[in-house]
Amino acid sequence: MGLFDFVKAAGEKLFRAGDTDSAAAAAAAAPDDQAAQAHLDELNRTAGDAIEAYINTQGLAVTGLTVTFDGARGAATVFGVAGDQASKEKILLCCGNVAGVSQVNDMLSVDQGAPEASFYTVVSGDNLSKIAKAHYADANKYMAIFEANKPMLGHPDRIYPGQVLRIPPL
Repeated sequence: MGLFDFVKAAGEKLFRAGDTDSAAAAAAAAPDDQAAQAHLDELNRTAGDAIEAYINTQGLAVTGLTVTFDGARGAATVFGVAGDQASKEKILLCCGNVAGVSQVNDMLSVDQGAPEASFYTVVSGDNLSKIAKAHYADANKYMAIFEANKPMLGHPDRIYPGQVLRIPPL
């Protein structure tokens, strides 16, 4: 469990992050305005539901999945029980690789433990071979990284700056 940082402007566009930002600012400017707070709460619920639905489309092994979102901080919190360590890490990446999310609070537990993977944030000019060379000293091991990030990655050549990838131990 822990807190993971992500690039807020990068990732899947599941909701309009600007809406939660402006609603959070309005609620902060007028803390006694119940309508502004209710609007912010509704946008946060909608964003959390969108992230949760996105995770469910990935076919990852998880029970009791719940995702909450705090638009004021750009933070998602994920609860549930992942079937294995790889699924847990992929769920965290699904949450963090969403535009508008800058932090993910990991409240997941795991049924079957395994060694944890490391995480890598893609920079301009990266490709999976270059990342594999840096982490495994072998550019030909790029498929290990690709497989570790399926189904979020559909093709080895489709990564983008700011995206966070799972780098599994070999």
